[in-house]
Amino acid sequence: MHERRAPPERIVMLVVQKFGGTSVGTIERIQHVARWALDCQAKGDDIVLVVSAMSGETNRLVALATQINPIPDSREYDMLIASGEQIAVGLVSLAINTEAVKRGLIRPGEHRSRPLLGHQIGILTDSVFSKARIQAIDTQLLRREIGKNVIPVIAGFQGVDTENNITTLGRGGSDTSAVAIAAALRADDCEIYTDVDGVYTTDPRLCKEARKISRISYEEMMNSQVLG
Repeated sequence: MHERRAPPERIVMLVVQKFGGTSVGTIERIQHVARWALDCQAKGDDIVLVVSAMSGETNRLVALATQINPIPDSREYDMLIASGEQIAVGLVSLAINTEAVKRGLIRPGEHRSRPLLGHQIGILTDSVFSKARIQAIDTQLLRREIGKNVIPVIAGFQGVDTENNITTLGRGGSDTSAVAIAAALRADDCEIYTDVDGVYTTDPRLCKEARKISRISYEEMMNSQVLG
């Protein structure tokens, strides 16, 4: 007679997943992201999403600003272009909650996801508009939502300075947001979903000499974004 051992309990992972503008560029793709997030959560992991504006939305907002002023005021410009991510997080969170109702995970009116902007989770930056650097992140609200089995959907690319001005993080800012949030939460993993197959020394679509980096720390990722 052989004694059977109980299978080891699965360790819950905290995973931050970032989806770029192409990944949330249409309603169909947003719904795919919602299904993906719920599938990952169903495996037993805690999931946090960081999303960019829908593909083309930031360019549309920039064009509107430059029609009024070819060199728009920095503060107002950041407020404007940060709004693209607000639209995206609202739609993604709505899609997750709708899919969760379909799956019988929650009742209508309940929530499996919550959309959050940078200032709501205390992403504090300096006041260098359009190229702001993150100085601190308050994780209390995120941890409360995760503890309630809710998937936070966070607007990337943005924060707030000490004067409560909306700031943006510059090119690649949503990646920076995801990495910074993962570091602040001490997440087990940070997954960046994009149309490039990894992290490169520079943009491989613009430079043939770009090299793929096999491993990179949170700190190195943030520094590479700031230094370009």
